Amino acid sequence: APEAAEGSLIAPLPGAVRRVLVVPGQRVRAGELLLTLEAMKLEHPVHAPSAGVVASLPVHPGAEVDTGELLAVLDPE
Repeated sequence: APEAAEGSLIAPLPGAVRRVLVVPGQRVRAGELLLTLEAMKLEHPVHAPSAGVVASLPVHPGAEVDTGELLAVLDPE
């Protein structure tokens, strides 16, 4: 599989996007909750690994994602 670009957040497991708490252009802090995935009836949080700006957010609530699929891209500050 091709390597993800710097700042890319990828799905750690297959599931459904349940909540998206940010929008493109939004500044986020390290550790801030960006979105949640539901897999095997459990909610899996996706947090910002570092401070930055949401550059891309190709998913929406209800979307099904596979392992390794792009969830968001953060431009570091």
